[in-house]
Amino acid sequence: MLEGKRILLIVSGGIAAFKSLDLIRRLRERGAEVTPVLTRAAEQFVTPLSASALAANKVYRDLFDLTDEAEMGHIELSRAADLVVVAPATANLLAKMAHGLASDLASTLLLATDKRVLVAPAMNVRMWEHAATKRNIATLRGDGVLFIGPDEGDMACGEYGPGRMAEPMAIVDAISAALMDGPLKGKRVLVTSGPTHEPIDPVRYIANRSSGAQGSAIARALAALGAEVVFITGPASVARPMGVRVVEVETATEMAAAVDAALPVDAAIFAAAVADWRMVSAPASKIKKDGKGSLPALEFAENRDILASVAQLENGRPHLVVGFAAETDDVIENATAKRLRKGCDWILANDVSPETGIMGGPENAVTLISEAGAESWPRMGKDQVAAKLAAKIAGVLA
Repeated sequence: MLEGKRILLIVSGGIAAFKSLDLIRRLRERGAEVTPVLTRAAEQFVTPLSASALAANKVYRDLFDLTDEAEMGHIELSRAADLVVVAPATANLLAKMAHGLASDLASTLLLATDKRVLVAPAMNVRMWEHAATKRNIATLRGDGVLFIGPDEGDMACGEYGPGRMAEPMAIVDAISAALMDGPLKGKRVLVTSGPTHEPIDPVRYIANRSSGAQGSAIARALAALGAEVVFITGPASVARPMGVRVVEVETATEMAAAVDAALPVDAAIFAAAVADWRMVSAPASKIKKDGKGSLPALEFAENRDILASVAQLENGRPHLVVGFAAETDDVIENATAKRLRKGCDWILANDVSPETGIMGGPENAVTLISEAGAESWPRMGKDQVAAKLAAKIAGVLA
C-alpha cells in the first residue's frame, strides 16, 4: 500500500509523541521509508535511538549540525520525501507553521518543503479550542495543509474533550489517502486566479476585486485528485497552493502569455478576475493633479479575452474549458449568454452583489451552467465548491 513511499515524520513535543514510535512501525510494515525528525521537546518523550531503530534510518534533530548539513541540507531533506507528516503537531508548532517561522529544524523543514503536509494535532482541549489556535488552523487549511484528528477523549492532563492525537492506524490511512493516485493522475490542468493590475502610472492601477481564494482552492482540490496543476495567478492576497507549479503575473498581457506557454492542457479553469482594459500607454512618471478638479484624459484599450481565445482554439483546445461569471444582475441569464459567447464548456456563475458577502468572503454560491442546463449548488465554503468542481472535472477527464 505504501511500498517505496518516503515519509518525513516530524515529531514535536507532547505526551502523544510516544504514539509516533508505533506510527513508524506501522508505516514500515507497509513498505514505507520513514525519516524521523525530532524537536528538542520531543526528545523528552521519545529517544532518538528508539526512533532510529524502528525507522532503520537516521534521526535528524538539529538545524545547525554541520555534519548533517554537509550530508543532507535541510532544503534537500524537506523535498526528498513524498509526504511530510507531523505527529504529534503541538499548538506551538502549528502556530509556527501558520506564521512562517523557522526557528528550529522542524519548522524550517516545514517552511522549505514543496511537498504536501499532513498534521495530526495533539494538545489540551482548552488549547485546541482557543481562538488563536482556531485562527492558525484556518490559515493552515487555507494553505492546503491536511489534517487528521484530533480525537475526543480523556487526556493525560485529566481533562476530557477534543485534543487527543489520532491513533496510528488512522494516521496511516490518512497518509495512504494523501498519497493515493487520484482519478486525475496523468492529467495536466491549468488554473488562473486572482486579479490583474493594469498600470495607469507607476503608483496607480486599475483592477477587478479578487482575493484569489476560490482559484487557489480549485488548484488544491485538483492536485489532491492527482492532477498536474499549472497555477497562474495575479497579485492575489491569499497564500499560494502547495504541490502545484505557480506562475506569478501582474497584468492581463502577462497572464495571457503565461496561459499560452502552459498549453497544451487537458482542462483549463479560468477563475481569474482579469481586467477588461489597460492603458494604451502608461506614463513613466506619476500623473499629477492640475488643481482645477479636471480628470486627466486616459486612453484605454481592450485586453485580450483569454477565456474566449482558449475556448475557441482550433488546434490544441483543452478537452474541458471552464469559466467564471461574477454578476450582480440577471445572474443566470448573463452567465448563460457568456458561455455561448465565449465558447467554453462550463460557466460557474455567482452573484457578487455587496449584500451577498460573496466577494472576498469565505463562502460561495454558484450555478454551474453547461449545454445540459443550469445546476445550482447550495452556498458552501470555497474549499467545498472547489472539491465539488474538481470531482466533476474528474468525471469528465478520468
